[in-house]
Formats: sequence, structure tokens, C-alpha cells
Amino acid sequence: MGSQLVQTLRQGVWASLTGGWYHDPDQNKFNNSCHLYLWMFLLMLPLLLHLALPPTTMALSIYCTSVTIFFITIKMVNYRLHVMFDEGDVVTPSSLSVIQGAENKSNTSDSCLPPEETYCSDEIAVSAQAQMVIGHHGGAAGNCLNKIPGITFDSPEDDEQSGAENEGEPLSKVDPAQLQTPSPDGQITKELMSSDSAALDCRDPTPLSTTPDNSSSGIDIHSHPDENDPPDLNVDADGFLRIPSTFRKYGPGGRTHEDSIGESSETSTQEKPSPKLYYKLKLFPGKWVNILYDRLTLLALLDRNQDVVENIVAVFLAFLVAFLGFILLNHGCFKDIWVFQFCVVIASCQYSLLKSVQPDAASPTHGHNQIVVYSRAAYFCIFCGLIWILEQMLRRKDLPVSTVYGITIVLADALTFLRDILVGLTFCFPITFLLGLFPQINTFMIYLLEQIDIHLFGGTAATGLHSAVYSIFRSLTALSLLYGFCAIINISIGFYSILKEPWDEQHTPALFSGFCGLLVALSYHLSRQNSDPTVLIGSAKTFSFEEGEDSEDIKDPLPEKLMNSVKEILLSDLVVCSIAFILTFAITSSTVFLSLKVVLYALAGTVGFVTHYLIPQLRKHHPWLWISHPVLKSNEYSQYEPRDNAQLMWFERLYVGLLCFEKYVVYPAIILSALTNDGFSLSHRKNCDVLLMTVAGMKLLRASFCNPSFQFVTLIFTIVFFEFDCSRASETFLLDFFIMSIVFHKLSDLLHKLNFIMVYIAPWQIAWGSAFHAFAQPFAVPHSAMLLLQTFITTLFYTPLSPFLGMYFTSTFIPPGCDDNNLNSIFYEYLTRSLQHSLCGDLMLGRWGNYSSGDCFILASDYLNAFVHLIEIGNGLVTFQLRGLEFRGTYCQQREVEAITEGVEEDDSCCCCEPGHLPNVLSCNAAFNLRWLAWEVTTTKYLLEGYSISENNAATMLQVYDLRKLLVSYYLKSIFYYLIESLKLQTWIKDPSITKALVSYTKWHHIERDPAVFSIKIDEDYVHCLQGVTRASFCNIYLEWIQYCANKLEEPVDCDEDSPLVTLCYALSVLGRRSLGTASHNMSNSLESFLYGFNTLFKGDFRIATKDEWVFTDMDLLQKVVVPGVRMSLKLHQDHFTCLEETEEPAILYKAISNYKISLVICHESDPAWRKAVLSSRDTLLTLRHMVDDGTDEYKIIMLYKRHLSFKVIKINKECVRGLWAGQQQELVFLRNRNPERGSIQNSKQALRNMINSSCDQPLGYPMYVSPLTTSYMGTHKQLRSIWGGSLSLDGIKTWLLSKWVRKDNLTSCNSGVNMEDVDCAGGSSSLSHNPNSITSQNLSLYQARPNRTSQANRQHTAGLVLYRRGTHDTFKGIVHPSYNIKLVSLPGKHYRSK
Repeated sequence: MGSQLVQTLRQGVWASLTGGWYHDPDQNKFNNSCHLYLWMFLLMLPLLLHLALPPTTMALSIYCTSVTIFFITIKMVNYRLHVMFDEGDVVTPSSLSVIQGAENKSNTSDSCLPPEETYCSDEIAVSAQAQMVIGHHGGAAGNCLNKIPGITFDSPEDDEQSGAENEGEPLSKVDPAQLQTPSPDGQITKELMSSDSAALDCRDPTPLSTTPDNSSSGIDIHSHPDENDPPDLNVDADGFLRIPSTFRKYGPGGRTHEDSIGESSETSTQEKPSPKLYYKLKLFPGKWVNILYDRLTLLALLDRNQDVVENIVAVFLAFLVAFLGFILLNHGCFKDIWVFQFCVVIASCQYSLLKSVQPDAASPTHGHNQIVVYSRAAYFCIFCGLIWILEQMLRRKDLPVSTVYGITIVLADALTFLRDILVGLTFCFPITFLLGLFPQINTFMIYLLEQIDIHLFGGTAATGLHSAVYSIFRSLTALSLLYGFCAIINISIGFYSILKEPWDEQHTPALFSGFCGLLVALSYHLSRQNSDPTVLIGSAKTFSFEEGEDSEDIKDPLPEKLMNSVKEILLSDLVVCSIAFILTFAITSSTVFLSLKVVLYALAGTVGFVTHYLIPQLRKHHPWLWISHPVLKSNEYSQYEPRDNAQLMWFERLYVGLLCFEKYVVYPAIILSALTNDGFSLSHRKNCDVLLMTVAGMKLLRASFCNPSFQFVTLIFTIVFFEFDCSRASETFLLDFFIMSIVFHKLSDLLHKLNFIMVYIAPWQIAWGSAFHAFAQPFAVPHSAMLLLQTFITTLFYTPLSPFLGMYFTSTFIPPGCDDNNLNSIFYEYLTRSLQHSLCGDLMLGRWGNYSSGDCFILASDYLNAFVHLIEIGNGLVTFQLRGLEFRGTYCQQREVEAITEGVEEDDSCCCCEPGHLPNVLSCNAAFNLRWLAWEVTTTKYLLEGYSISENNAATMLQVYDLRKLLVSYYLKSIFYYLIESLKLQTWIKDPSITKALVSYTKWHHIERDPAVFSIKIDEDYVHCLQGVTRASFCNIYLEWIQYCANKLEEPVDCDEDSPLVTLCYALSVLGRRSLGTASHNMSNSLESFLYGFNTLFKGDFRIATKDEWVFTDMDLLQKVVVPGVRMSLKLHQDHFTCLEETEEPAILYKAISNYKISLVICHESDPAWRKAVLSSRDTLLTLRHMVDDGTDEYKIIMLYKRHLSFKVIKINKECVRGLWAGQQQELVFLRNRNPERGSIQNSKQALRNMINSSCDQPLGYPMYVSPLTTSYMGTHKQLRSIWGGSLSLDGIKTWLLSKWVRKDNLTSCNSGVNMEDVDCAGGSSSLSHNPNSITSQNLSLYQARPNRTSQANRQHTAGLVLYRRGTHDTFKGIVHPSYNIKLVSLPGKHYRSK
């Protein structure tokens, strides 16, 4: 614990304060020294230049140039070294060139004296043609401990020559004594094996060393000896090195190393030293230097930039930090000690580009985070850029004084206040980054663009950086188009001139009406589009199968449905936007809006109150948290296990009708009325802000189209506040409504945060588990002011509220995660697809209550607990993400699940007594407890299509030997069935290689006697006296079944006792049982081994014996005969317990196998076919699962049945989720809490802390499945389509008109080829029929065979079409709109010919 605390303080706290620099004792001196000198250089350079030079452009140029050159040099060298490691051009020591000479000998011997203690770094050694030679005094010249880095540019020719010279010189000349390093006591220690020990000696051309045990490089180069390795050192009987007396080294006190070795009893060096590896760094073509270094040491020294672009960005940011920082220093923004503090901030921002803080307080992942490298410098540039701009603005003398909503704003004072705040935040960079107040720069940009798009332009949400940029670009494009329309009007007639002249109350300018129509059309279209551009480009790729996994028999229907939904939206918008433009133009051309304000306000308030408050409260599980049962109940509320789809109730139809009326009529009318009235009043006041009107109108229209749940509250408050309370402060209604929509959004977030805080810290909610809580709670009182300030700050900037009281404020939001390959995750994946079909429609039907962007829900059933996050709410679409929790969660999760599922209706207590409660009303205690929860049950019977799981223990079904014998019998019968039903049967029977291999099986006296395979306990055809299985015993048991299956074939096949078919069946029966025996390891004695072997075959893992290798003639014999037989036998064995005698009949057994082959999917869960079958909505699936959990080893037979599952829908306070996730990130990533039983995942029933934290992405949580961002469309919901009739498109309108043009006399005179029940002879109304006789293939071919007729003939022929609606079923796709079916009718007496 102490070491972890010290590591956190060093790598977390101190590194965050300095920007990444800290002393790491695990690193070598070279790295630590470089880090220190780099940081000091970056700190002192701006400080000294500012103090020594006047604040001129020259000083700025010197500083910026120095920093840029410095960073370019470091980044270039770092990049080139990593490229060198990637290429891996390794140079062995024997290839180094040798330089010999008498001068080098004398110079080297004179310069190398034996010092007492010398050090040099062995981390970097630039070696090129340096040689250590032996002196004349009987000593080694190589005992100099200072390295001589000689850098020589080599050429390929020189390298080859030097290599040739080295070949003639034996390696045995290298004396082992030269490799020894003296320790202070004269002993040879294991520091010889460490790079952090005393440095390498000056050595000969074949330097030898070993990889250190605690090397900074971290690369172990120990290898097997080869012919190029140096000779082993001589070792005596005691294990000590033998050093010749000629090469003795003298240690302190004149003692020789030989004496030291003899006296030492601790050191025994028997490993052979391995040569160090040199990397070849190419400088020019044909020129290089040899580098003794490794990648891990380089990564410990400097962060790696992956490509050239990242290096350019880092250099540019370093230059920008230097430029902006020094400009502010020159402008005199900082005085006295604050100059030094600002230089510390500059140094920390620049140093983080070289060696960043890892992990950072705002990092959501463990390990190296590349985004964090740029975050600090990017924030510095943003803040200093704003400060510089404000400084330039404050230099102006003509700053205006304005009044907004009655508040006088002195612009100079406001800008000065804002500048001082930014300067203070810049000074506090070390503290803010330590506490994680600033998220990653990409997260910051996402949130900034998202908030701008939401609050200014009425956007929905952003799912990533590309989504945020796309949304802003889309909104700005629409705004530019509208504003450009105003400019065109101004050029032609003059939009401003329209407003310069007062409007007549009886006339509205036509061009203004055109502007309003265009505004409504664009706002409607933008509200219908997803913020993610990839959905528009290729929505079919969301859940498509991986490449190479598509199969013809199982096809995923979802991609095509999603693509059709996107196309349907685009085609519908084309029509609806045109109609909206025309209607808006027509309505605004009149003066109806000048006199309907009060009526529209009253209508909006009434409809909004009924739609978004009264009906949702009456449908809640506990209306107003007082009533024990919902007032408006669904049809499934009282059903135990609903089997059908949820029925559409009358109040759901009412809710949808009121919602559509409110979205498409009421609020557009209110906003258009405000535009008209404001334009009329502005024309009399001689001023107009067209841009502000356009922004406000587009924002309010888009927000109303997307989700008007809280619009009526905002509208009522706007009217009351600006009409009665502060009427003088009002600007215009449109602007007032626009401002209040932003204010109410922030107030809603503040309310959620305060609710979470009160619930989380309430004294009666705390689990008093220790004496610490007795005095810890009172100490939370001083935090109240800080917590309140924290709440307001996080609300203003829309950041999560961390649960630590006043400790950590904000953090980055966790990005989407991925699946952890758990076998049960497929159920959550299918649940995601079911939600994709129905979620948007169910939300619009009010089945989840009120909702908004960012809301979080939990779907709880018997075994599935899914966390659903609504990310984007659009007009007719919802983007969400599902996170699946564990099936069998921890103790804490189970306690929270119990809190969700348990009812409070039976609670009779009130305070300390139990007086009971009124009928259908909750008790006082129950109502009080429900109000102190961060979650609420909104629906108890929400139906969703999914799979119910039934499991049986395979051990109980195979405990008795007779049951195992039955399973083996079904196993063989299934093999024979698949063999006979195969299309290759005749080929296999006539194959000469198979016939030759099966000669022994044709003999009646042949006996299979393998005791590990055949046993009387499990084989029905086992002959006890012969101790084996014969052909006769086999035919006695299985011949009847083989002949029955053969007789079912259309082409007859010989199936008597001596037929090749029976021989092949007999051989396959032996092969199947031998494979089972091989996999079971003596299956007759142990149930565990039998189950293990059967499970191995069920997965498709076969171990074929040598005598059975004939099956490899055609692998289909294994894959399409034996493997399906194993799997089918499991199902037949299960059916044996339900119908004991019926399965003995061949006819019943044959029919059962034939039905299961079509309707049932049987395979292992790891098989790709299993996932395809689940995602393709197959009705029934079966598998065998081996479960090993908590010491239990079980085999489960799992059966899946597709049906409607019942869920409870629990709405969670979204600020509770964001706060807990942010706290998890701080605790696990930055504070490095590794305790598996940490307090943050303990159960907290009032906040569902365990379920929320466990649903977070790894490494913070441990969800079983995390879906990608998924979009649900309104058009895929069948019940909703039945209400509004499908999307409006040109094809639909054309088809409807054609259906209305059919004459009644033609319908009543239909010929006998048409079923009269299928035709509505009373008129043009639709009728629904499923009679197959109503559609004749002859007429269809007639219609399709005449595509080239003249237009007149086509019109006449079209008159004979009778159309009827059929929901969403597709028939004759491509002829008319998919929501219609065509029935071709022959009209008697009418002959149509082309003229």
C-alpha cells in the first residue's frame, strides 16, 4: 500500500503538476537526467529571455525559433530511431571494424588508469570502429571504465573488408578478464549482468555483455550458442572463473581480482555472456552509424509519435505555446512572481509534448493515451488565444455600453472580468490538470460543438468528433441558406426595406412568407436526420455479418430494413417539406397569426399538460408516488406470461394523436406567429436583427419537432415571467422563448444534480457499517457550500458531477465499448436488435414515460438486466446504446435487483407504527422511501421479443447407463438418417477408395473388440460372448431403421443386409463410437469422461483413428453426416423423457428428425452458425454448454425459445449515472485503486451504484455486452404504422390516387378468376385478404411482359389494377410502394391493344 501511494504521488500528483516530469527510480540515470535537463531548459529559456531582453519582436523570434528547432530536432531523432527499430537492421559485434595501430595502443594505454570508482552509461553507446588494445605493461588497456564513442560513417565496402579481416582473427584471443567489472570490495558480482551497474570497459572489437536483469531496455538477448558466439569462460570445480595471471585487475588496496574471486563464496557466474545488439542507423545512402540502444529505453525517455502527422502537430503546438505565451509576457499581462508561474505553465505544456503524464487524471483508459499528449498544450493555446484577443479588444477606447433585458452591461468591464478569469485559470493549470477538471481535448471539442448545436441551432446530440463537426456544419449550412435567402430578398426587393416600411395589418409581405416556409421546411428536414453521417452513408453496416460469414440458408434481414427506413425518410421528407413550405407560405400570407396568440398559448398549455404530465403520471407504476397501481393499465398488466405483442390501447392512440398535433401544428403555429408579430413590430420600430430571428426560429422549430416533452413548461414560464413579472425587460417573444429554452435546460440539469446529491448523502440512506460513519457524516457539513458551488459550475458547463464531496468536479465522458466475447452476450445482442425495431415507436406511444436526450433506463427481467442509454432523440428516430449486465451477478448486484423487483404495495407502516393504508394508496413510509430514490419504475410489463432460456443438467439425464446407451443409439440412428438423406449417397457407395477401405466391414465374422470404445453398458449391438460388435449384431439392431430411411428416398437404393449401404452405415457407426471413445478417455467407466467426450464431438472436434482415415476421402462424411448426428441425438434424447414409447417407432422418429432439421438449430455456441441463427430470429435453438464457475464443473443442455419477454422499465437519474462513472474513472485510472471489493461497487439501493458502475466500459466496469451506437426508426414499428398509415411519399400518393380512379362498374364485373372477397366492390376503399387465388401468376406475367407499351396502353392497362393495403408486408416489390400489394384483375369485355 505504501509503495502504491508513493507511486501515485510521484507519477500522478507530481507529474500532473509539472506536465510529466518526475524522478523515476526504476529508470537509469541517463533518462532521469535528460528529463530534468529538458524541463529546466523549457522553464528557464522563456524566463531568461523575458528578463534579459526587451519585449520586442526580436526576443519573440529568438524564443519561437529556438523552441521550434529544439522540438524538430528531438522529434526527428526520436522518429528516426523508432524507424530504425521497426526495420530491425541488427549488427552483430563481430561485424564491427577493427582499427589497429601503435599510436592507438600507446594513447589508449596511457589514458586508461584504474580509478577507484568511475561510471559511464551503458544505455547509449554509439560504436563505430573503436578498438581496445592490450598495453605493454602486462595489463589490459581495456580496463578503462569510460566509453569512447567514436562515430564513423561506414560504407558497405569498408564494412565487408573489416568483416573479412575479423574472420581471420580467432575469438579465443578475447580474454575473459577483460569482461569483469570491479566492485568496491574487489568481488565479481552479478552487476556484470546489469546495465545499471558500473559501465562497460573499453573493449576489443568483439565486445561481450549480457542483458541486465533490471535493464532499462527490457530486452533479454540470451540465445542458444552458435558458431559465432565467443568461447565459454573457464570455470573451476568450485564454480569460480579462472583468470590468467597476465590479465589480473587490481582493486582497492592492491588486491587482485583473482584473490577476490578465490575468497568470495557468493558469486558463481556460469552463464555465458551474450553479445549486445547494435542497430544500424542510416544517415545517408551508404552511410550509417551503429547504435547500442533498444526501443523500451527510448520509450521511457520520450513518447513516441506514430507518424509524421503527429510529429508535425506536436511541433506546431510547441511553437504555438511559445508564440502565445511569450506574446502575453511581452504585453505585460503578468508581473512579479506570476511571471515565473506562467513560465512554469509554459514549460509543463511543452514538456507534455515530449513526455506526457500517463495516466492522466482525465484519461478514461489504462496505459498510454495518445490524446493526453496534446491536451495540455491545446488548452493553453485556447486560453492564451482568448486572453490575447481580449487584450486587443480592451485597447479600444470606443467599447459600447448596452442594455439586455434591463441589465446595463459595460463591455469594457465585462471583457476585463472575463480576461481575469482566463488568466487565473491559466495560472492554475497544474492544479486543474491534477484534479482532472479539463477533459481530453477531443472530448472537450465534442461537448463544445454539441452544446453550441443544441442550444443555438436546436440540434439533438453528438456521438463523436466527426458527428459533432457534421452537425455543426449541417446547421451552419441551413443557417447560411436562410440568411442567404434574406440577402437575395434584400437585393431584389429588400427584406430590410420591407421592415423599413411598416406593414399593413391586413397584408404580410409574400417574401417574408417564403422565408417562413423555407425555415419550417429546413427545420423539419434537419430534425429527421441522424447526427452521425455514417448512418446516412451506410446504415446497413450497423449489424451486418462479418465478411465471409454470409450463408444462403440464414440471411440477416435487418440491414435491408434499416436501409429501407433511411430511404423512406428521405423520400418522405421530399414530399412533406414541399407541402410544409406551401402551407406555411399560404398561412403566413394572411394575418391570422396577428390575432391568435392567446388561443395558441392556451392550446399549447392544455395539450402539453395532458400529453406530457397527466397521461404519463396515470400510466406510471406508482402515479404521483402515492397510488399503488397504474390508473391507465395496459392489456398485459394482469397477465403472468404474455405470449402476443403488446396490444394498442385507446390512451396510446390518444397520446400519439396529441403528440403529433402538438409537434406539427401547435408549436410551429406559435413560432410562426412569433415571427410574424415580431416582424410586424420590428417594422414599426425601424430595426431588425434577421440573423437572431433566423437562429431563434430554427432552434425552436427543431426542438419542437424532435421532443416537445418540456416545451409547454418553458412556454408557460416565458409567458408568465415576461408578461406579468418582468414585462419591461422583455425583448421580443421569440427571443424570450429562445433564451428561456436554454435556461430551462440548465435548470433541469441542476434539478437532477441536486436530487442525486440529496439522495446520495441522506443520513438515513447510508449503510452504517463502521464507527467511521458516526463522525464522517458531520464532517460533510462544511462541504455543503463547496458542493453547491460545484453543482452550479457543473450545470453551467454540462459536466458530470462526481460523487466525491468537493474533491473531483468534472471528467471526460466514457466512450462506447465493445463485447467481451461472453457466450451469454448474444442474448443482449439480440435484445439490442429487438429494441432497434421497436424502441422509437414505443417511446412515441408513451410506454417508457417522458424521455429526453441523455436519459438512462434499466430493463430488468428474470435473468436479463440491460442498461439502456438514450443518446439522441430525433424526429422519428432514437439513437441508443445497450449494456448487458451479468446473468448471475455479484451479491451487491443481486441486492439491487431485489430492490428493483420488490413491491411496496404491502407496506402498512407509518413512521414507527403500522396503521395500514387506504385502498389502492401507498402507506406513508412507502411513499416517503420512493421519493428518496435516484430511480423510478415507469413500466412493469414492457414486452420485447427475445429468447427464454431453459437449461437441464446433462449429468442427471445421463447418470444411468441405460440413458447413455439410449443416447448412443440415437447418435447412430441420426448418423444413418443424415447419410441416407445426403445427395452424395450414391457417390459414397460407389466410391472405389471407400469400398476398398471398408472390405473388412463386409465380413460377417469381423469383430470390433476395442474395450475403450465398445461396452455392453452403452452399446445395444454389443455381443457379450464375443466381447465386441459384429455386423450381424449391428444389423439385428439398426437394419430396420436403415431400411425405413432408405425406403423414404425417391430413388430406390439397395438396403439389404449385404448391401454397400449397410456396410457404410456399419463403418460409420464404428467410426462414430470410436471417436466418442477417443474423446472420452475410457467413456464406459466415468460419467464425467463421457460428457467430456460427447461435448467435444458436439463442438465438432473429432480425433480420427488411423483405421478410420478412410472418412477423409470426403470431408462431408464428417461435417454433414457425423457432426449433425451427434447434435440431433441430444434433442432426441431430450424428447425421450416426454414421449417415452413414441420415439421407438421408426415413422415417428423419422418425422421428428425431419421436423427438427428444418425448425431447430442445434450447434455449439462458439459456432458462427449459432450467432447467425439468433440474429436471424430462429424460433428454437439447442446447445450443450460446459460451465466451469466457482469450482463447479457442469454440462448444461440449453434450449432457447423465441417469445415475448416481460421487462420492468426503471428510469435512472442521468446525473447519477454520469457522476458515478466519472468517480469510477478517477478512482481506478488515476488513483489506481485495485481493490476488487472497493466501496464504489458496493450496493447502494437508493442509487443502484453497483449496477451503474458495473455497466460502465472496461476497464472501469465489467459489462457482459456493450452494443454499438444503434438507431431505431419510427417506420419499423408495426403498431405505430397502423395509426399513421406509413410515410408520405410520391409512390404512395400515386398508388392511392390510382386506387381511387378504379371505376365501380369494373370492380363489380370481375371475372371468375378473381375471388370476389378480395375486391372491395363498394368503392375505392381497401380490403385485406390472404387468399392465394386472388393473385394469378398468369396475369402477373402478362403485366411484367409488357414494359414497352405506349403510354396510352399503359394507362388503359393500369386501370385494371386493384390495390389494397397490407401493412408493411412486401409483395411484388419494385412495382409500387412496398406498403401496397397489387392484384391483377381481368376486366371482361375490355380488350386493350396498343395503337
